Amino acid sequence: MANIKSAKKRISVIEKKTLRNKMIKSRVKTSIKKVDAAMAAGNKEAATAALTAAVSEISKAASKGIYHKNTASRKISRLTKAVNKMA
Repeated sequence: MANIKSAKKRISVIEKKTLRNKMIKSRVKTSIKKVDAAMAAGNKEAATAALTAAVSEISKAASKGIYHKNTASRKISRLTKAVNKMA
């Protein structure tokens, strides 16, 4: 355990940021699962609606620095490609 005041503060700040990052990553994963579930059910409209929400969540996560911009772009691209292939 840290003894220096600034080190103690860094530990608490890191814990807060870790929780925030976990929450946002979890939200992204959930939105991706919703897209996958709609695709598995064969419901194109629901998949498209879920895709819109998922793209929004992924973009927000990338803008906050939780995902690298290329990672976010790759995730969005793969999801969009899968939904478009449903037709």
